[in-house]
Amino acid sequence: MTRSRFEELVSDALDMIPPELTRAMDNVVVLVEGRNDEDRDLLGLYEGIALTERTSSYGGVLPDRITVYQDAILEMCAGDDEVVQEVAITVVHEVAHHFGIDEDTLHELGWG
Repeated sequence: MTRSRFEELVSDALDMIPPELTRAMDNVVVLVEGRNDEDRDLLGLYEGIALTERTSSYGGVLPDRITVYQDAILEMCAGDDEVVQEVAITVVHEVAHHFGIDEDTLHELGWG
């Protein structure tokens, strides 16, 4: 799968998030990379300060980063339908971290 097609899937997954939530997202960028250098099996990563942890002193900081790892996802999926599903799960999972939802809660909700 090409990088541009994969990026379209990430964009489609972001479009599935309700507008009231995407409007609440603040100072965050979503990127696609091949793999994470430290954990080559990692599918996605949120780096930043979750909205629930920001205080009145928050400002002048670089955007939070949500990275979706194309090569890791493609390697674990059997076909295009599986890739579409895994991209959606990964994007929702990482966006949830931006909103301050932790790993345990995500697993309980089925977004592990």
